[in-house]
Amino acid sequence: MSRSLREAMKLLTKAPGFDRVWEKVTLVSAAPEKVICEMKVEEEHTNKHGTLHGGLTATLIDSISTMALLFTERGVPGVSVDMNITFMSPAKIGEEIVITANILKQGKTLAFASVDVTNKATGKLIAQGRHTKHLGNSANSRMKGTQ
Repeated sequence: MSRSLREAMKLLTKAPGFDRVWEKVTLVSAAPEKVICEMKVEEEHTNKHGTLHGGLTATLIDSISTMALLFTERGVPGVSVDMNITFMSPAKIGEEIVITANILKQGKTLAFASVDVTNKATGKLIAQGRHTKHLGNSANSRMKGTQ
């Protein structure tokens, strides 16, 4: 497992804003283009029905797919251009969830990721997300560097 990935996660827990979600996330494994994390659903993560909040699910999908993108040869986080999530079943307080992010493809300017959020005990799919990120335009970067 990448020590640098663990260090990046540690730094993110100290950042203000949404990246604080990393405080509660445990990195299970990291391989090129694939990151697996776990998290226990706590009251602070839930909606008024006591289940994992959809907004937090979106944050996890965004953050963990970005971490998987960082764990590629290019190592560029990119910026989100599209994300869609299908919610299939609830996760309740006290349940452990597994978040598995896979990079499906990286092109010159776009990267595509798929993320499954599952119940650790049952394997039941809680949510599935697709995330598209813009990686920057290498031609523009070269031009800026020469001016």
